[in-house]
Amino acid sequence: MSEHRRKPPQPEGGGRAAARRAAQQPTSGRRATPPSNSAGPDPRAGGRADSRRAVTRGGSGGGRRRGPDTATGGGGRGRKDNGRPVTKRFIDYPRAGKSGVRRWLPSWKLVLGMCVGFAGLIVGIVGVALAVVQVPSAQKASVVQKNVYYWADGKQMVVAGGGNLNRQIVPISQIPKSMQFAVISAENASFYQDWGVDPMGIARAVVKMAQGGETQSGSTITQQFVKNTYLSQEQTLKRKATELLISIKVGATQDKNDILAGYLNTAYYGRGAYGIQAAARAYYDRDCADLTPSQGAFLAATLNGPNLYDPYGGQGPAATPEKNLKRASDRWKWTLDREVQVKHMAPEERDKWVKEGFPQPQKPKQATNRAGQIGYLTDLADNYVVAHSKISKAELDKGGYQIYTTFDRNKVDELTKSVEEVRKANIKPKERDVDQFVQFGGASVEPKTGKIVAIYGGENALEHFTNNADYTGVQVGSTFKPFVLAAAMTHGKRNPGLGEQQSDSQRTLVSPESVYNGNNKLALRTYNGQIWHDTDGSEWHQRNDGDEDRGNITLRTAMQFSVNTPYIQLGMDVGTDLVRDAAVKAGLDKDQLASLTPTFSLGTSAPSAIRLAGAYGTFAAAGKQVDPYSVDKVEKDGKPVFEHEEKSAQAFDANVANNVTDVLKTVVESGTGTSAQLGDRPVAGKTGTTDGNRSAWFAGYTPQLSTAIGMYRVDPNAKKQEFLSMRGVGGKPTIHGASFPAEIWADYMGKALKGAPVLQFDAPQPIGEKVYGDGASPSPSAAPSAPPSAQPSASASPSASKSPSASPSPSKQCKPGKCRPGQIGGVDGGDTGGPGGVDGGTGDTPTPDPSRRQTGGGGLFGGPQG
Repeated sequence: MSEHRRKPPQPEGGGRAAARRAAQQPTSGRRATPPSNSAGPDPRAGGRADSRRAVTRGGSGGGRRRGPDTATGGGGRGRKDNGRPVTKRFIDYPRAGKSGVRRWLPSWKLVLGMCVGFAGLIVGIVGVALAVVQVPSAQKASVVQKNVYYWADGKQMVVAGGGNLNRQIVPISQIPKSMQFAVISAENASFYQDWGVDPMGIARAVVKMAQGGETQSGSTITQQFVKNTYLSQEQTLKRKATELLISIKVGATQDKNDILAGYLNTAYYGRGAYGIQAAARAYYDRDCADLTPSQGAFLAATLNGPNLYDPYGGQGPAATPEKNLKRASDRWKWTLDREVQVKHMAPEERDKWVKEGFPQPQKPKQATNRAGQIGYLTDLADNYVVAHSKISKAELDKGGYQIYTTFDRNKVDELTKSVEEVRKANIKPKERDVDQFVQFGGASVEPKTGKIVAIYGGENALEHFTNNADYTGVQVGSTFKPFVLAAAMTHGKRNPGLGEQQSDSQRTLVSPESVYNGNNKLALRTYNGQIWHDTDGSEWHQRNDGDEDRGNITLRTAMQFSVNTPYIQLGMDVGTDLVRDAAVKAGLDKDQLASLTPTFSLGTSAPSAIRLAGAYGTFAAAGKQVDPYSVDKVEKDGKPVFEHEEKSAQAFDANVANNVTDVLKTVVESGTGTSAQLGDRPVAGKTGTTDGNRSAWFAGYTPQLSTAIGMYRVDPNAKKQEFLSMRGVGGKPTIHGASFPAEIWADYMGKALKGAPVLQFDAPQPIGEKVYGDGASPSPSAAPSAPPSAQPSASASPSASKSPSASPSPSKQCKPGKCRPGQIGGVDGGDTGGPGGVDGGTGDTPTPDPSRRQTGGGGLFGGPQG
């Protein structure tokens, strides 16, 4: 029983009632308990409820705010309201005695304590780490080695790579002060004052990137030296933390000049050059001691990413000679200005070098082990590895890798022989001026696996640096038409009156037996029958080869004889956007496709031979698309570091692909591609020739192998780079896909498939409807076997529309080096045609860029920049 309920001691007199009344009387205080309202004889007397209230208010007395006495069980200091003692905590959180939000808000003491504790913990960890970490000895990663390349059968192809490069270590005394200051000014102005790391520089880089600005590095020269000399190049948090700790220790224990010399002797400057001495030789053919301050400023710029700063170009579409030259020139000028800003060069000296102009380096020199096709093969493999693995170009150039390629030595040799036999027998530059500068390129791909088994990149990688099997900017002409047919059989022809954007259910699927008007110089129409006008308001009248009228013909026949007017109209009916999508699904690179003008359907795009062979392989594989590739796996020190993973997709319904194949068989059996026949072995293929006879192609396949062969003419030494006409080459009036390209294709494929079983294509099933294009109607001339017209029709007339034979206006032609892949003269993509070869005109060809060593060049295997 609690104290306040215990019976009080009995007074000497008065009885129990008197005792109760005495206990209920208030003691001294400012206010007494008001008397009861009851009409009892004693107004001071109260009931039990009054007694309880009095005890609750303080028992025997006290002021208004006085708490209960501890002797009677009340709470005092150190107790909660319910009477339990408050437990003292080391960390008062959540805060006792607080309610609501204040209970969860830490006190300033708690915040201050946490900050001090965290700072102490960090200092302690860093201190222990610095005491424990040791500066390792220079590891193998900083030593240039050789790469070993293997053929598909596992036999060694060649030993190449960084091991053959000059990497001579030079003391700081032989590196000009101007070179030292250029690097310090551009890379790490606080080098002589910092501790090996620059927290402010790291913070600035983070803020710059957070603001969406240019990506920057917060690394100091010491950090880069440590990374190049002691650590691997992997991008992990552990490696970065180790780099910071070792950098602090190196900065505190090693002389700054030794660190700077180590960095300049291990940094990568591009062109396979590691170290300033090798870079001076690679770019200026002189010792580093003889470099001028202007040359030093340029070499300092290459450290920012040599792939993007070599004036002669690098890998990828962003590294063209023009773009690189501008970047290098801007960075060179900035470095000189920066040297003045940080007091390492006088303004007068800077002005002198700026007045002399950019110090243009010499052209790249090639290593001797690149002779013949080997250089093209190893470059293609290198570019694939860099683009599809975590191995950087700088790491690959240091060597030490075993690279297992997909290249079949016998097929590479056979393709080379087939090209060179045709060249030797027909191309005689000493007899005919027009035979000069003729180029061939080709690639061979397995349809079901995507393996690139052979390429032909040019006559000799030591003399011709552009890989003709990869992106060159050469238009493919009518070899593009199968993608138009595939789009028509997949999505169908739009129906008039239903709007431009129609779902597949609103369209009419097209059959190869659909009939279109094949006459010459027909007015091009939109899908709803209205005459199409270009941006100048002019009509477009497409020409056929030889200005021939074909009348109403099926799409099969139009493909068989490469008639242009049905396929340019079919592209309009389907939509050039869907034609582009079909080409991309088949395997062409979207970046290598032209603008979406009507002539897009006739082949104004410029995919590489590798991409074209791969895309045709998609039809051979019944619609299954597999990305072409050149490297199966890469090892280092016996351990795998990269392994190819197949990426495939069903690009087209199998019956769509089989119907395309069936139509392309007609081309080889009795059309423009008869020179590509392989006896009883079934072949599907297509010829292609572009406007002005500037390029010619044959692309075709069997179930086992898909190959594309291209031919063009360009003078690599011309100031204005452009594709040249091939009329008269080899003593022939014109060059077309059915001539030398198809001849090379058939000779190579016959040898490459010797002994292989004769496989048949899957039989196509009926597809789509026999639709009639604008102006076409059922007539006897629509039969698939309609022969070509002997004479062009005299009724065809361009009327008042723009003449297809007119040359593009100079104001509309793309400038040298400025053309996008597939861009042509005229209105950005080809509104103006010209006299066509066998396959008709598709517009002017893009400006080539043969001066640069284009071994990836934004094609299939162009690697990342930097």
